[in-house]
Amino acid sequence: MSGEIEPVELRRLLEDGEPVRIVDVRSAAAYEAGHIPESENVPFETLTRSIETFAGETRIVTVCPHGEASVQAARLIESFEGVPAQAQVDSLAGGLEAWDGPIETHQSVDTSE
Repeated sequence: MSGEIEPVELRRLLEDGEPVRIVDVRSAAAYEAGHIPESENVPFETLTRSIETFAGETRIVTVCPHGEASVQAARLIESFEGVPAQAQVDSLAGGLEAWDGPIETHQSVDTSE
């Protein structure tokens, strides 16, 4: 694995418009409740079935609640032969708990009165 990326560094990459694929490995329900903008949800248990979608990617950051499962996810992604050897695959240090940037939600809002 390339390593871990600090939340402040990931935030800088996003603010600078750098190309980075953020992969949130939490459950769909946890993702819907709140996630880093521009991230995508690939629950950890489905990662091996989705591994081919990472072919050719050069900058990937994995995210989980506390930065533990995302380390394993980053290792798995980096080991996939379709990911270039020079690719930077990092886990978000401290996970979503350490993230101090914006959070998006996709929960439906009840508009009935």
